[in-house]
Amino acid sequence: MEYDFSTELMSSMKERADKVRASIVEICNECGRNPDEVTLVGVSKVFPVEYAEAAVAGGLIDLGENRVQELVPKYERLSELGLNPNWHLIGTLQKNKVKYIIGKTHLIHSVNTVDLAQEISKRSSAAGIVSDILLQANVSGEESKHGFAPDELKGVIETVSGMDGVRIRGLMTMAPIQEYDGQARKVFEQTREIYEALKGENKDPEIWNILSMGMSQDYKYAIMEGSTHIRIGTAIFGDRNTVNS
Repeated sequence: MEYDFSTELMSSMKERADKVRASIVEICNECGRNPDEVTLVGVSKVFPVEYAEAAVAGGLIDLGENRVQELVPKYERLSELGLNPNWHLIGTLQKNKVKYIIGKTHLIHSVNTVDLAQEISKRSSAAGIVSDILLQANVSGEESKHGFAPDELKGVIETVSGMDGVRIRGLMTMAPIQEYDGQARKVFEQTREIYEALKGENKDPEIWNILSMGMSQDYKYAIMEGSTHIRIGTAIFGDRNTVNS
């Protein structure tokens, strides 16, 4: 099969991704971190499949989607082309959609209920695989945000850790939309403190090693507070409001 994208599109995707990578290096140098500790996840949400193709062909290794109904056809198309990025499911996942993504995801970032973890466990065990997951922490306390309250996490980890077919790798959080630069940093700081406290409770550092936080508008502060995975859409793919306009 032939690629759908133009050379111009691939060049644009690569240029944008390279700019974000350079920014990651600069931020890490500023705060004394190793840039290799930060995974760039490009989020192709709502963009046509050719954008995902172009981004991966241009060197992007990790791709994220918010919705199962977007991830699956993109996964299938890129697989047909021999393009095999690490796929991340970063949006809210409904229990009845779990069956469609088992075996396709490198990491599920948004496990926000024990029932969802149980469904992932059941489907993964039936498929003979182990699915890596993150627990979504609602540190900001916003009602519009999904996830576990900080004081729930320890008990949830104990429960989910006893399930077959799933492996908790760490935490994910979403900060409120920033009204001013740096506003999100406090949420990232609090999430890091929770993550490190949990890690200190005899967690295997080779397993409990992912802290997913930060998007296009606030990833600088997420990296400064220890994020290992940043989820970048607009800064790589462009303004979603222009799609199909």
